[in-house]
Amino acid sequence: MYRLEVSPAAERNLERLKRRIQRHSFERLRTTIRSLADNPRPCGVRKIEGSERAYRIRVGDYRLVYEIYGKESLVLILQVARRAETTYR
Repeated sequence: MYRLEVSPAAERNLERLKRRIQRHSFERLRTTIRSLADNPRPCGVRKIEGSERAYRIRVGDYRLVYEIYGKESLVLILQVARRAETTYR
C-alpha cells in the first residue's frame, strides 16, 4: 500500500474544481485519487515521456498527473486539471 500526498498546487486545483464541477464528477476524481494508494498503475495510466516518475490518468474530462516513488512507497499528486493542451506545462 502506498502513501498518498497531494502537492499544494494540486490541492488548489481540487478546491477550485470542487466549486465548479458537478458533485458526481468531483467524487469520481476523489475516488480515483484514493485508489492510487492500492494500485498506482491502474488500467489506462500512461507514463509521461521525458520524466522518470511521472504518470497521468484520465478521469472523465480531467487528468491526474502524479509521480510514483517506489522506495518510499509514495504517490505524489502533482496536478488535477481539465484535459487541454496546457495540462502538462
